[in-house]
Amino acid sequence: MRAQLTGTAPDAGPAVRQLQLGASDAAPRPGADEPDLGHHGDVEATPGLVDLAVNVRRAPMPDWLADPLVAALGRLAAYPDPGPARAAVAHRHGRPPEEVLLTAGAAEGFVLLARALRGARRPVVVHPQFTEPEAALRAAGHPVERVLLDPAEDFRLDPARVPADADLVMIGNPTNPTSVLHPAEALAALAHPGRVLVVDEAFADTTLAPGLDGEPESLAARRDLPGLVVVRSLTKTWGLAGLRVGYLLGDAELLARCAAAQPLWAVSTPALAAATACAAPAAVAAERAIAAGLAADREHLVARLFALPGVRVAGRPASAFVLVHLPGAAGVRERLRERGWAVRRGDTFPGLGPDWLRIAVRDPATTDAFTDVLAEILEA
Repeated sequence: MRAQLTGTAPDAGPAVRQLQLGASDAAPRPGADEPDLGHHGDVEATPGLVDLAVNVRRAPMPDWLADPLVAALGRLAAYPDPGPARAAVAHRHGRPPEEVLLTAGAAEGFVLLARALRGARRPVVVHPQFTEPEAALRAAGHPVERVLLDPAEDFRLDPARVPADADLVMIGNPTNPTSVLHPAEALAALAHPGRVLVVDEAFADTTLAPGLDGEPESLAARRDLPGLVVVRSLTKTWGLAGLRVGYLLGDAELLARCAAAQPLWAVSTPALAAATACAAPAAVAAERAIAAGLAADREHLVARLFALPGVRVAGRPASAFVLVHLPGAAGVRERLRERGWAVRRGDTFPGLGPDWLRIAVRDPATTDAFTDVLAEILEA
């Protein structure tokens, strides 16, 4: 399938080029409105609504996590020491500590990479995906080129579609908002000397494969791929969005450059305590159990959505959310809000449009109540 090179709105900030990978979606016309890269699900989840817009698990915090956080409050007079947390995260992923950089959430990691890699000549972002990587690049003055994956192909990645001379490539796995889990070998094929490959694994701990103990398709432990940087977050599974904690894994020299762009003491003492606790073997085992429960809840949501007229679930969802195509989705979203439900609009993600919605996976009772309301709206 041939790639089509298109222009960018003149008021869109630093230049953006798009490689349209498939014939099912028309490329945006020059002058068309750019997606709002700064829009996130928390804006949708206003008080009083049932939140299916934010992909953060909401469950009581286990004692093994709560206790270190409470204890950390007694050490706030001292400046944060990232050493123990860095060592714990490194041990979890089989890396030396210098290949770990703790950050104030994954979002800070993208900002640091954009600043540290100002010399990149051809940055490419694979969309649809989380918008902060592109937003960070543009804020740092980078020209950005988009590779748009085709919904008719279930948003699957073909590494050959990424320009061979791209020296910075950013992609999510599993990808937000599509919930697609790309094969590790397809991602590994994007790594080569002279290129930095940034893989956003913020949702890697939500994935599961039968017969596999660990996270399927994760590159977090791969030290053999040139230029690989893996971005991780502790926000989603452990409900720590307000604490702001994540980390980068990658080449020590590149992470040192990122650290030079980071403010002093960027990660708080409680956040470091959380990073240490969540890297422990018991925490990793708990993640696997949670991922198994999530898989069952996701299957239930997909089955309920599949039964609704006009609703198409994109691909084979693998994470804590599903992406659906629904003609007139923008109006449906507003009617859902009137009935007390918040879902994530899709038109702020490059490569999607107003007929897409992202829906968070919740427990079966919540899913049943939601899909009953959605069915009533669609039948009205």
